[in-house]
Amino acid sequence: MELSTDFISQMDGLIGADAATRLSKAITDTEPVTSIRLNPAKTDSLPHLPLESRVPWSDYGWYLSERPQFTMDPLLHAGCYYVQEASSMFVGHALKQIVHGPVSMLDLCAAPGGKSTLAASALPQGSILVANEIQRSRAQILAENLVKWGNDNVIVSCNTPAQVGASGLQFDIMLTDVPCSGEGMFRKDDEAVRDWSPEAVKICAARQREILRDAWPALKPGGYLIYSTCTFNSSEDEENVEWICRELGASCVDISCPEDLGIIGAYAGFDIPCFHFLPGNTRGEGFFLSVLRKNDGFCGQEKSAVIKEEKLCREMLADSYDCILERTGNRIIAMPRALAPRMKAVSERLYCLVRGIEVANVKGKDSVPSQALAFSGKAGSAFTAVGLTLSQALDYLHGDVLRFEDTPKGYLAVSYMNTPIGFVKNIGNRANNLYPAQWRIRKSIR
Repeated sequence: MELSTDFISQMDGLIGADAATRLSKAITDTEPVTSIRLNPAKTDSLPHLPLESRVPWSDYGWYLSERPQFTMDPLLHAGCYYVQEASSMFVGHALKQIVHGPVSMLDLCAAPGGKSTLAASALPQGSILVANEIQRSRAQILAENLVKWGNDNVIVSCNTPAQVGASGLQFDIMLTDVPCSGEGMFRKDDEAVRDWSPEAVKICAARQREILRDAWPALKPGGYLIYSTCTFNSSEDEENVEWICRELGASCVDISCPEDLGIIGAYAGFDIPCFHFLPGNTRGEGFFLSVLRKNDGFCGQEKSAVIKEEKLCREMLADSYDCILERTGNRIIAMPRALAPRMKAVSERLYCLVRGIEVANVKGKDSVPSQALAFSGKAGSAFTAVGLTLSQALDYLHGDVLRFEDTPKGYLAVSYMNTPIGFVKNIGNRANNLYPAQWRIRKSIR
């Protein structure tokens, strides 16, 4: 891999020749590290993975000593962990310092879902997270990852920043990990190196400002903006932060940072609190983050319509789960009772793919339990539980028919290593596989 002389010159001017040389060598001569983040609602350890050391700015992040074949691990498909770049886990460190009670949060450019799943774990009980993605195909991937993560206070939407800004909704926290020139991914992506140019940086910086301007009305006065990119240059980083303060009306927020980790602050000539992660300095890929605060209705509870399938769906849910059920088309969804009115208000103003937990899909006189129910941890005792071996779990995730001996007919909840991974319908001579076709492992499992 050969870096552009324009890129090297850019970094010489920003961080000095010695630091730029160290960065360039880290990009061209070293391998990316592999890191994961655990789902605290599902596990506190994964002894089968080669855990090496903790990611120091993350409560649940781990570096791995080698990269396993993740596709063949059922616990990945069950949402027990997320394969996430270590530097971007710093978003969780920022959230801990600005969130001290229930909030409404928008992740504006959320696909594929690393930062959204992080926020879903980090936000206090009573919070609502809206994860938005403008591209429909990427929004489907985002929805899959969040469904597997298992939280019931999440909405996945597919809207433009302008539609979000014009919706009338307002959020306490807005995360904008904006599309960028991708300098921080050079070590992982040769195409990003080939596509880079000073002109591309200017185009990206302008597009980022357009996204921010369009979505800005959706942030409450006094609310926090977490602005991040995976770039090194100041045009997309410090200069855009200054533009937000000047043109949109915000103030930078200083948050504490662990010492002696190689994270550097603003480049020379800029006086703003921000954080740069540079390969060669920190263990991870390139990342930038700054927190800003915007300068200076929801109505009360409403009752959902009674649905005729409610009794059956209530039996599918844990007795302790206090929720409201609502039918949308053929889908029956459950929302936490205290959050349901606000979640419904969001869905009335944005195009949403996911809202709460999909409990079941109505097919004729039958209510088929949904995959989201398995991942949510809210399934009740109505289902007979069947533990799968690794071979059976991979067959299930591949979409194959399973067969069980001495098990009752009907819907069964299947699990691997005591972790729910889905449902089957046992009809006697076989168990029909209910794992969603679009999520199945495509490659050979033998």
